[in-house]
Amino acid sequence: MIILAVIAVLVLWCISAYNGMVGAQEDATQAWSDVQNTYQRRADLIPNLVETVKGYAQHEENTFKEVVEARAKATSMNIDPSNCTPEQLAEFQKAQGELGSALGRLIAVSENYPELKANENFMDLQKQLEGTENRINEARNKFNDKVTVYNKDVRSFPNNLFAGIFGFRQMEKFQADTEAQKRPEVKF
Repeated sequence: MIILAVIAVLVLWCISAYNGMVGAQEDATQAWSDVQNTYQRRADLIPNLVETVKGYAQHEENTFKEVVEARAKATSMNIDPSNCTPEQLAEFQKAQGELGSALGRLIAVSENYPELKANENFMDLQKQLEGTENRINEARNKFNDKVTVYNKDVRSFPNNLFAGIFGFRQMEKFQADTEAQKRPEVKF
C-alpha cells in the first residue's frame, strides 16, 4: 500500500513537472509570436513610409531600394523559438538591425525636404514607426523574461531529470547587438 502511494505521488509529481514545463514553453513561444508580430507591424508600415517619402524625394532611389531589400530579408526569416540556435537568432537580429539602419537612412533623407517633414501623413507614419520600435523592445524584453522562467524550470532540480527525457531544452534569448555596446560618438 505504501509503495502504491509513493508511486502515485511520483506519477503526480511527474505530471505536474511536465505540465509546468509545457506551460512555461508555451508562454515563451507566445512571447516570441509577439516579437514577430511587432516586427511584422514595422514591416507593414515601411511601404507606406517609403511611398510617402518617394513622392517628395524622387532622386533618392538607392535609399528606397536598400529599405525594400532589407525589409524583404527581415520578413523572410522564420525561426522556431523552441529549436533556435544562437546562430539563427543572431542572423535574425542582424537582418532586423539592417532594416533599422535602412529606416534610419530613409528618415535622414526626409531631413532634406522641409515640406515632407511638415506632411501630416509622413509625421503620422514616423510616429507609428517610433511607437513600433518601442513595442519591439518591449516584446523582446517580455520574450526574454518568459525564456528565463522556462529555462529555470527546465534546468532546476528535479525537473532537469525529466526535461531531457521529454525533449525540453533551453531556449535562446535576445541579446544586444555588439554594435549597441559601443559608446556613440557625438560631434557638433
